[in-house]
Amino acid sequence: MNPTTSRLQSIALVPIDPVQRQSITVLQEQLPVKFERASCRVVEIGINAGKSRNPCSGQYNATRILGDLEKHAKCLQDDRLLGVTDLDLYVPSMNYIFGEARLPGRVAIISTYRLKGKGTTGSGGACLLPVRIVKEAVHELGHTLGLTHCTNASCVMYFSNSLRDTDRKGEDYCERCSRKLGMAK
Repeated sequence: MNPTTSRLQSIALVPIDPVQRQSITVLQEQLPVKFERASCRVVEIGINAGKSRNPCSGQYNATRILGDLEKHAKCLQDDRLLGVTDLDLYVPSMNYIFGEARLPGRVAIISTYRLKGKGTTGSGGACLLPVRIVKEAVHELGHTLGLTHCTNASCVMYFSNSLRDTDRKGEDYCERCSRKLGMAK
């Protein structure tokens, strides 16, 4: 039995344009499996990521987008909101990120931009993208549940500094992280 059952009942997937609908479909199918049948619905709330664009890098500040998601979270009944986008995200302390979340909190965001492996040799591209999307979603939702990065390289909570790290780590929480989720009530 997955210890997140009692902690996570519903997830609202929030498309943040641009986003490929296939990414949303993969998450709708896989997140209820990863979180013991938590309901997973799509909520179109019209997040405007344009105001978070850095004109120098052309990237989008994930922390600012999370702030917008938090404003909408107050009006929704879902346990968690997960923004999904194809935009290239960053936070001021890092060149790029695959995702970000409030730890703990109700909101998270993931980006497929770097998960696609654009411009990298042997990155797996389209065939690995669905698995990478699910790993990053489970990772960021783990942060919202209070989990920090894990030192176990096979745990989904392991920090991904590159696609190689994302591909190497597993899709599930390790025993230690699972216990933390089970104990935290």
